[in-house]
Amino acid sequence: MIDAISHRIRMTLGEEACDLAITHVHVVDVLNCDVTRNATVLAGGGVVLAVLPGGAHDDICAREVVDGGGRFLTPGLTDAHIHIESTMLTPDRFAAAVLPFGTTRVIADPHEIANVAGIEGLRYMLDASRRMPMHMHIALPSCVPCTPFEDAGATLTADDLLPFMDDPCVCSLGEVMNCPGVMACDVGLLAKIKAAVGKGLVVDGHCPTLRARQLAAYSGCGVGNDHECSTPEGLRAKIAAGLYVFIRHGSAASSLESLLPGVTPGNIRRCCLCTDDMHAGDILRHGHINHVVARAVALGIPAPMAVSMATLNPAQAYGFNRVGAIAPGYSADFCLVDDLRDFHVAAVWCDGKKIAERGRLLEDLPRGPLPETLCSRLHVKDFSEEQLRIPLQSRRARVIVIHPGSLNTEKRVMDIDTTAEGDFSSELNPGLCKIAVVERHKGHGHVGLGILAGYAKEGTTLGGAIATSISHDSHNIVVAGSNDEDMIAAVREVCAMNGGIALLRDGRTIARLPLPVGGLMSPEDAVEVARLNETVNAAAAELSVSKDVDPVITLAFMSLCVIPSIKVSTKGLFDVDAWRFVDIEVR
Repeated sequence: MIDAISHRIRMTLGEEACDLAITHVHVVDVLNCDVTRNATVLAGGGVVLAVLPGGAHDDICAREVVDGGGRFLTPGLTDAHIHIESTMLTPDRFAAAVLPFGTTRVIADPHEIANVAGIEGLRYMLDASRRMPMHMHIALPSCVPCTPFEDAGATLTADDLLPFMDDPCVCSLGEVMNCPGVMACDVGLLAKIKAAVGKGLVVDGHCPTLRARQLAAYSGCGVGNDHECSTPEGLRAKIAAGLYVFIRHGSAASSLESLLPGVTPGNIRRCCLCTDDMHAGDILRHGHINHVVARAVALGIPAPMAVSMATLNPAQAYGFNRVGAIAPGYSADFCLVDDLRDFHVAAVWCDGKKIAERGRLLEDLPRGPLPETLCSRLHVKDFSEEQLRIPLQSRRARVIVIHPGSLNTEKRVMDIDTTAEGDFSSELNPGLCKIAVVERHKGHGHVGLGILAGYAKEGTTLGGAIATSISHDSHNIVVAGSNDEDMIAAVREVCAMNGGIALLRDGRTIARLPLPVGGLMSPEDAVEVARLNETVNAAAAELSVSKDVDPVITLAFMSLCVIPSIKVSTKGLFDVDAWRFVDIEVR
């Protein structure tokens, strides 16, 4: 150990050759929220040795010298909260997609695959994280299932999670979504929080509705952050309650525009950037966290502060030592960008090794093994059109109303035109469609129903059906459609693929995206997944899905019964605010 320290000192002083020198760069100093102009950065042994300002240095002794060409050097970027499964990519294909965009560190919560496959899914994600040439930290899923009202594929208790808490890849207990369970002092849930805190782990939060004393109780039991914040006032209240606020910009939801007005020089250290859920196509088209940083800058956050929200701040939120800054002793993770406006990435280093340049990996990442049992997880009991009937004798119904750009829904009572038999029909109610959640883990045969507004274009009828095995968080099959025949056929097509996305019109499949890994992920490269997803989006437009929503992600979140105000599970329509099931029909 002393020899290693001595070697580091001698490299810093120029008495021995360091591993890397990056010259002629403007270094984004996130510790001072400033830029050090025309500097040279020295690195060795995987850490930063020195930042030398003031132009050229004739005494540089390095095994590799890279001329930065007057570009800007930032710390490697961090996604503070992501579900890799939501990219529809396996971890190795995800890493291959985001590394060229400067993401060198992620905190990944695998509660999607854990809700499908339990311990087996968790082990798969942990094993994959150890093979990546990036820092992939794992948050142990706290809510499998996320509520007591779910038909999930598995259940994880505190005893199940405890053996994983000493794993060096594990950094936190994943988002605690069951806020009512915390308030009710649910023994099983509190046992997980107690175990995590006892192991020195961060506890991730998810508390969109908590205020005042409830928020204090939630934070006070050990929760450290929240990514479900929607107003500047809420941001300030949660920071005042001791939480870090993760500002989200993903494929289905973004809080950047609504929250950044609440960010000030005084509280910005408590703010981080994350994607939460982002499709592969959006990553390839726009970038990853570099795109979120660019959006923050465009919305008025000074560039060094925006960079700190994606580097130093998440490192401090998770207690990562000597991470997230370009300073002596810090991890040598760098992102060379052309400017501090668009954040186009020229080169990426992780632990002092260059791994990407101009959008391309310098070495192909090996594909990890896929456990066979993860690729055969669908067990749907046959169901009939009778199970999709929504009788409405009163002709009044509770409707799930989607708001573009938000995961929150509105509950609204509406007058409904019915068939001669007294049933709901999409054709008679333009702008509305039927939604069903079909149990797919254990063949129980449960089918929950609802009526959806804002998914089809206003005043139109869906021209068929779309079904997917991505259905947060228990990941049953969710399907929306204008007629029962196409809905049933779409579910059967998803089953035939061992998971995925299927769109049908008049009994014919018009687009499909196989997701055979747990019904959530594809082993294909991001380019191929993005291509297939584009065909899904194009077909969704043909079916008159509203252009204001993501046809897959929005549908997938309609079954997440912890986000207000009303959702649908395999067991029926669920009022999140009241925390109970309710009838569709209003008498």
